[in-house]
Amino acid sequence: MGEWSFLTNHARALLLIARDPDARLRDLAGALDVTERTAYGIVADLSEGGYVVKEKDGRRNRYHIQRRTVGEVLDLLARAETRKGSRSRGL
Repeated sequence: MGEWSFLTNHARALLLIARDPDARLRDLAGALDVTERTAYGIVADLSEGGYVVKEKDGRRNRYHIQRRTVGEVLDLLARAETRKGSRSRGL
């Protein structure tokens, strides 16, 4: 059976941005295993949907999650992932 994930790349990108707002598109693309162009499209979709705010900081962009829209979902997903990681380490 091939690899699959319950979470879409958009949801995974939200989690990555929540963990590291300083992540570059290159970082997101690598973590998602997609091209930088695809990562750009995902971030653009999330920005247009009001889930992420892009802030210019010199030559870099910083991304901020709009907590009022998806914060609770991200918190739930992060807690579930933390529990999963603890179980796999035998904690």
